[in-house]
Amino acid sequence: MLRVAEQAFRSDTGRQRTANEDSYFARAPMFAVADGMGGAQAGEVASRLAAEAFEPVERGGEPPESFLREIAVGANERIHSLAERDQSRTGMGTTLTAALVAEDEVSLAHVGDSRAYLLRDGELKLLTSDHSLVEELRRQGRLTDEQAEDHPQRSIITRALGPEPEVDVDTMTVQARPGDVFLLCSDGLTTMISDDRIAAALRDSTDLSDAVARLVREANDAGGRDNITVGAFRLEAAGTPAASDPGATLVGPTAAEAGLGTAAAGTQSAPPRRSQPRSRDVAERPARRRRWKTVAKALLALALVAAVAAGAWYGIRQVYFLGTDEGGRLALYRGLPYELPFDVELYSEVYSVPVQVSSLPEERRDGATDHSLRSRDDAVDLLSDLEAAAASPEPAPRRAGERDRQGDSRQRDRDRGNRDQGAG
Repeated sequence: MLRVAEQAFRSDTGRQRTANEDSYFARAPMFAVADGMGGAQAGEVASRLAAEAFEPVERGGEPPESFLREIAVGANERIHSLAERDQSRTGMGTTLTAALVAEDEVSLAHVGDSRAYLLRDGELKLLTSDHSLVEELRRQGRLTDEQAEDHPQRSIITRALGPEPEVDVDTMTVQARPGDVFLLCSDGLTTMISDDRIAAALRDSTDLSDAVARLVREANDAGGRDNITVGAFRLEAAGTPAASDPGATLVGPTAAEAGLGTAAAGTQSAPPRRSQPRSRDVAERPARRRRWKTVAKALLALALVAAVAAGAWYGIRQVYFLGTDEGGRLALYRGLPYELPFDVELYSEVYSVPVQVSSLPEERRDGATDHSLRSRDDAVDLLSDLEAAAASPEPAPRRAGERDRQGDSRQRDRDRGNRDQGAG
């Protein structure tokens, strides 16, 4: 039997964001990190709902993986339902990576690109697999590890809680040992510092609080482009004298609404609450679970196919590219620049601008027709830049080594005129 001997969690806004859309839950033996997304503070709401989903429930006789999956699915339903009722929160979602210590095992549930790591005997191992566009391309062999590391679409995820009515949740169980350290984090950490630096911080720090603070500091020193949430817990044999119970910690950008406090550089604990249903949705879970078990075997294959298709479609809708419309004008498209059999298009036109591709400087036309995948902001910026280039009377600056085609043409005309005068 194992138990949690030490734990530390910290969430930081980062250097380049004005709001923190991350949330986390920490009450041994259960921990979770959520990274929200969506405008009008919708990301903050989504991540808080995911963290709060762990608060009112206790595990019965079901396996740990099933228990974590049920919580994640319930959180997905609540986030999606709220987004359906409030147009300002349409499309909001959140990642979720959760861990549950049970006897001598640690079970994980995972959706999105937040991560779980295990440090054992000084070696760090990544336990989860990112649900992101870049990771999918890397697994398919279309990107190398080096290309994936700095890819501009690295933050585009293909699976999250909230955007769709159903979600596919990855689960796994790790056979644990005394001394194991598990780390949960949002991508604000992993996009800023390498796994080697994460391992060094965990190995070299005096305790987990020091390690977590060091990781947040290093991520900020590297640029702090995103919110940074890091949590770690260490296991020991159950016979070891126990430390004092740290109680419950539920921290997010709107944690005050849940009756818990936050600190600028740390966490605040609150007394454990009674584990009782707080809503009709929670109270009805046992009945839904019994009904589900009667039809699960028949619907499992169909549900898996639907979930994979939904995840793929969600990922497609997060990328953009430039092209031309039927009239030859510059246009912004959403999706992937491919067509499936039976004329099924994986893209849709967002809007076009009154600029013919043929009117662009020749050296800029490739950028308008190469169908490179981009984020929406990148694609809109490029479209505006190309529109300005078409309207400008000045030729675009030449790259090193390029010839001035118009200058060459003018010189040929002058030479031809000189020859004609000589002949006369």
